[in-house]
Amino acid sequence: MFFPQFRARRIRGNESFRRMVRETTLSVNDLVYPMFSAFGSGIHKEISSMPGIYQQSIEHIVAEAKEVKALGIPAVLLFGIPETKDAVGSDAYCDTGIIQETIRAIKREVPGLTVITDVCMCEYTDHGHCGIIKDGDVDNDATLELLAREALSHVQAGADMVAPSDMMDGRVAAIREVLDEHGFDAIPIMSYAVKYASGYYGPFREAAESTPQFGDRRSYQMDPANRREALREAASDIEEGADIIMVKPGLPYLDILRDLRNEYNMPLAVYNVSGEYSMIKGAAERGWIEEERVVMETMIAFKRAGADIIITYHAKDVARWLAR
Repeated sequence: MFFPQFRARRIRGNESFRRMVRETTLSVNDLVYPMFSAFGSGIHKEISSMPGIYQQSIEHIVAEAKEVKALGIPAVLLFGIPETKDAVGSDAYCDTGIIQETIRAIKREVPGLTVITDVCMCEYTDHGHCGIIKDGDVDNDATLELLAREALSHVQAGADMVAPSDMMDGRVAAIREVLDEHGFDAIPIMSYAVKYASGYYGPFREAAESTPQFGDRRSYQMDPANRREALREAASDIEEGADIIMVKPGLPYLDILRDLRNEYNMPLAVYNVSGEYSMIKGAAERGWIEEERVVMETMIAFKRAGADIIITYHAKDVARWLAR
């Protein structure tokens, strides 16, 4: 049926009708808020490339976690900035490491807030790569043991979910095995299943102090030109025991997000990464765009493409806007 019999504006012209036929909806329950916990006290340092986002010591992390919970956001994703770094990222799996202590503080002071932890080595190594270096590159299999130790230490400290982001082959299986062996078979794994070697991570490198000291991460993160490979990566992680799979970054890879939604009937997350956040904030500060409108349009784009979970630095603002 075509014009003049069909007139799409009959529905579009009425707000109630638009709401009634809306195909995609967004809820505060879809959101996860990333946080950067720094060793020390009295730290509340705004990240210059990410306005409104901070490196914070534990007492400030706890205060913001209370705000997050009050807004109805169900979960936070923790990243750590340790006191010292070394070649093997010792603080990542230390019982008294920055993330382990942050987990305990949040679980003690903010009951009911779900704590997810990033499992990777890059924030803890002095070379900035995601594992043990051998012959100038990351040694995949040697790194698996440390990633499993890190995940176990997070769960023992009280983490509700672990999220391996390192992109080592076999890391989901290694983590699942060690968690099960220690009686944590009920703890889910959210795998960064499809993580591209992206230029959109720039501001995060400042936030997490994780810039590689040599080379780059293209030997273990995915080539942005590859689409079919994403299905293989996701299939591998699902086979190894991932409970949730993720696409990262978000906006440049909406096609990949839709591919995974079409292929797999399981929970799907997307990471709205630092560069995406910073571009919107920067343009909004200059008056070039309407921040709320663009952010909400972005969130809907993720949901429309198939995401169940959106990890985003905009989460607190989105929660406030949804509550109005």
